Amino acid sequence: MKKIFLYLIGFIMINSLSSCGYNTMVQKDETVETAWANVQNAYQRRADLIPNLVNTVKGAANFERETLESVINARAKATSVQLSADDLTPENLQRFQAAQNELGGALSRLLVSVERYPELKANQNFLELQAQLEGTENRISVERRKFNEAVQDYNTTVRSFPNNLMAGIFGFERKGHFQADPGAERAPTVQF
Repeated sequence: MKKIFLYLIGFIMINSLSSCGYNTMVQKDETVETAWANVQNAYQRRADLIPNLVNTVKGAANFERETLESVINARAKATSVQLSADDLTPENLQRFQAAQNELGGALSRLLVSVERYPELKANQNFLELQAQLEGTENRISVERRKFNEAVQDYNTTVRSFPNNLMAGIFGFERKGHFQADPGAERAPTVQF
């Protein structure tokens, strides 16, 4: 009789743990990690394109050295900020995003200054790299959106009752989202 009682208790505990949401939280955590890896992959693609772009631009006579150096320095800073999927706090994401924004700004200044060099604008290598860079920026946007969707789904799961009880026990914490850059609500002014 005692053996049957222990088996019954064990069966009840196993069934209660299987419905506690742990496996769901693990699955959603993995989805967030995969989405984060895709974001990093898109940013890495951009970083990999930059040396080719800089070398193509260097070929233009008298191109602004300061502009090229700012792009090179911003790329180095952006690639030095590493963030693992386990550290996706709002503060860490903000630090990562700030480094990426600095690189984006340096690239924008580079592309604007190219307008003064007709021979560079006609260079086929430069045009191809510019098109690849534009495509990469679009990929980054898509991957950031997918990441935010995965984080929202994960955060909803770990904050919902009764999952929040199990999340606390097993250490599942909220993850941070990518947020719009400061000043993004205002459209940039373009003057010719």
